[in-house]
Order: sequence, then C-alpha cells, then structure tokens
Amino acid sequence: MHLRWRLEVPDLAEDPLGDWLQAQGATATYREADPPNAFYAYFPPGAKGPDPASLAAFPGVALQAAERFQDEDWLAKSREGFGSFAVASRFFIRPLWDEGALPIDRFAITVNPGLAFGTGGHETTRLCMELLEQMAREGRLKGPILDIGAGTGILSLAAYLLGARGITAFDLDPDCGPAMLEFIQMNEGLGGSAPFDHFIGHLEDARVRPPYRGLLANILLETIQDLLPRMTELVQAGAWLIASGILAERQDEALVSLAASGFRPSKVLTEGMWVAILAERVG
Repeated sequence: MHLRWRLEVPDLAEDPLGDWLQAQGATATYREADPPNAFYAYFPPGAKGPDPASLAAFPGVALQAAERFQDEDWLAKSREGFGSFAVASRFFIRPLWDEGALPIDRFAITVNPGLAFGTGGHETTRLCMELLEQMAREGRLKGPILDIGAGTGILSLAAYLLGARGITAFDLDPDCGPAMLEFIQMNEGLGGSAPFDHFIGHLEDARVRPPYRGLLANILLETIQDLLPRMTELVQAGAWLIASGILAERQDEALVSLAASGFRPSKVLTEGMWVAILAERVG
C-alpha cells in the first residue's frame, strides 16, 4: 500500500520541505490549489516514511494525517485538489488529465502539477497574469521581455498569448529545463512550437540580451532585491517590471526597494497573503 502524508506547510517552507521529502523517498509532492491549500507527499508501497519528528526542522510545518491506500487509488489521489480554474478574465488553467469542455472566450493553458513552480495555482502567478492582462489592454505589453525565475514558463506563455513577442524565460533550477520543454509541448496548439526562448542559467548569462522593454520576476523579495541592480542595467527608461513572490506584510519594503533602484511603482494587486507590483523604469 502507498503512504500519503497531509501536511500544513507555510508557503516559504514549501520548496525546502519538498526537496527534503524527495530526499527521504517521497515520489511526489503537491499543494492543493483551493483553500485550505493542504500540502501532500506520497511514498511508494512499503515505505515507512521519514520520522515525523524530523519535521521540527521546518518552522510552521505540521503533519496532519498519514494514510495508506491501494495501488489502484494512486492516480486518483495524486490528482486530488487540482482541478481546472479561471485566472483573471482571459485564462483558463486545466491539468493535463482534464478532458472536459473548454470555455470559448479564454485561453486554455494545460499544466502538469508537480513539474515546477508555475501551474497557475499560486496567488503570485495569478496576480502576475492579471497584471499582464491589464498591460495588454493598455497596449503596453511589448517585447522584448525577460522572464526571470520562470519555472515552467507559464507567465511567458501568458504574455505571448496576449500578443507579446521576443520573450526569453530562464531559471536557475535544472529541473525547470525539462519542465519548460514539456509545458511548451503540452500547449503547442496555443503558442506554436516555440512561443518563447528558454534556458537554464542566471542573469549574467550571455543569452540575456538587453535592452528589454519588460521584465517578469515572480520570485522571492530577497532575490528581487539582490537582482535589482542588474535589472536596472537591462532596461531603458519607460520599461516595465512586474514583480511578485512578495508577502503582503512586506509590501512597503518592496515598494521602497523598487523606487530606490529606479523603478517607480504604479500598481499593486493583492490576493491572500501575497502582492504583485507593476513598476516603470525612470531616469
């Protein structure tokens, strides 16, 4: 029988906990898209799982339940908690196993939950997609665009579908390389074979070719702050930045950091405990 853990996991602990669980033998982890946003870890048949006391190393993490189930329940249980849902006014996110009818007035984006960050289920991704829509309506969503810490590349595809071109996405995580390839393949009918260029690397990579007219940075605030000096070198006056991965309680800190680096904040969107900020390069 398989073993499934249901846990309470703060957002900031999700990545390190997921890495640790996989090192302990977990074969899959995922978070529910809908409240209460429970976090699940699956272990193969016969596995005892790690010592629950070890979770004390992760502040705020708590094991809520440990269940065993038969092999035939594996696929259904691994898909629990992730159904199709609408994002903003133009997008419809559906997992790859959903064969239901699609809305005719939205872009239907297929995702594989668990591939990498960027399935549309997190508040920060949804906030960024809403800001991209607003930019498109205002005629400001123009390339070239650099997607920093892109995960699967879902924001790059969203920008492409809204009319942007000349998009490059990159991430430091080696797992995001195959994840971006699979994501593009799953959505070939929407964006063509290559709606955006992509690579695994960093902001100093030779494949980063400024100047850019737009930057996407759905990453942690600390990382945004570290990269802001380089971001300012990649754009000219009038370029825009959509920054998220920012806790609402740190909104003021983020606004000050952006302004001090020459990015004038012009709009803030909030969902739950997260914010996304649209800013414009000045000077």
